[in-house]
Amino acid sequence: MNSPRRERRETDPELSDPERLYVITGDPDGSERASLDLVTMVVAKARPTPTVQPEQAAILRLCQAPLSVAEISAYLGLPFSVVTSLLTELLAAELIESRAPIVRATLPDRSLLEAVMHGLQKL
Repeated sequence: MNSPRRERRETDPELSDPERLYVITGDPDGSERASLDLVTMVVAKARPTPTVQPEQAAILRLCQAPLSVAEISAYLGLPFSVVTSLLTELLAAELIESRAPIVRATLPDRSLLEAVMHGLQKL
């Protein structure tokens, strides 16, 4: 009995072309990239304008609701380094804002808040 053959995914030649990625990110001018990691949340502050690159316009459309940098990278099919370069330009233009995700451990315990609330009600 033959085992089922796995289909190979066709890779888009445009996505693996290093020249295309260089054009997207622009010439490195020595400026610092924003300190973004995979879980940094990004939200758009404005709609895309005709002057932004197509990839940046796609980011602005995607980020109407907060998305992580990893999600943006996956949706666009671009490497993390390219996405961080695009996001840095958008941050500099103040078209997006970013923040670290809220860590659940830093939030106060619900039982503590309830105890404080009950204590205040008894006053």
